[in-house]
Amino acid sequence: MDALISPRRRTLVAGLASVSVLAACGERRSLHAAPAFEFRGPAMGSTYTLKIAGQVPLAPEAAHEAVHEALAAVEALMSHYRPESELSRLNRAAGGVPFALSADTFAVLALSQDVARETSAAFDVTVAPLVDAWGFGPSRAQRVVAEPERRALLARVGQDKLRVDAGTRTAVKARADVAADLSAIAKGYGVDRAARALDALGVANYMVEAGGEVRTRGRNAEGAPWQIAIEAPDAVPQRPWLVVPLADRSLATSGDYRIYFEQDGRRYCHEIDPGEGRPIDHGLASVSVVDVDCARADALATALMVMGETRGAAFAAERGIAAYFIVRDGSRLRAHATPAFAALGGRRIA
Repeated sequence: MDALISPRRRTLVAGLASVSVLAACGERRSLHAAPAFEFRGPAMGSTYTLKIAGQVPLAPEAAHEAVHEALAAVEALMSHYRPESELSRLNRAAGGVPFALSADTFAVLALSQDVARETSAAFDVTVAPLVDAWGFGPSRAQRVVAEPERRALLARVGQDKLRVDAGTRTAVKARADVAADLSAIAKGYGVDRAARALDALGVANYMVEAGGEVRTRGRNAEGAPWQIAIEAPDAVPQRPWLVVPLADRSLATSGDYRIYFEQDGRRYCHEIDPGEGRPIDHGLASVSVVDVDCARADALATALMVMGETRGAAFAAERGIAAYFIVRDGSRLRAHATPAFAALGGRRIA
């Protein structure tokens, strides 16, 4: 199956009595009084869910179509598994030559550069050569990268290796072998685009989720904030750890426990530190971030995961970021939240 990224994020949707999916429909219709709708489907290498509560100003199937189209459009542009995608064509482009971008891809790259600067490159989309070399990209050939190769690959990585120009809506690579991987932001952006489509259709109460990234508007069928659960790391079968009430907010989670390989008794996860050129190796199991925009929450969750517990928690607290950290402490898990996240009033399940 073509994929934007592997299904690495795991945010569970809990307590959803009312749900629906969004779709782009040009005409408005009379209100349908059904209290709740739910739709699901494949998207971006994973699945999506849209739940709509209360009255809707159109047929719910139109909302479903709009969500599907919004997510499919982002995948077609930003998948690094599809050779014909705009991202793949950018990655094959010559160095030093402006590459014209669609509005969506430019927006994602511009936000990526902003988050890279904000996080001192803990988030950096030019990490693509390293992601692929370790086997977490299109090659899927998971292996330990030898030191000489790792150092050589690091020369191709860095936020200064890819510039975007708002005036011309172009991107310029410093060298031909620079490549971008939008896995840690494009899925969140797809959710944002789906949410904007729902907003344009006049849907007032919804929850849209793709591959674990979530954005909410209004209230659920019970008239309460949408109840979104963060998964317990390593749990088989999956189970919730914490339930967070969300209204008009997004939540994204990054973790090390779904995509990894083991060699010589050591585990290597898919989260690559752009500065070190190797998978992260610390006790942080997952980070969840709440923000208005899902794309930004997505990117920040990855950056905090790369930073690790101590640096990441301090960074998030200083900047007022709503972040929740689940940490492996020997054989047990412990968690802590930044003040902004604690103010949301989450409820522990596990």
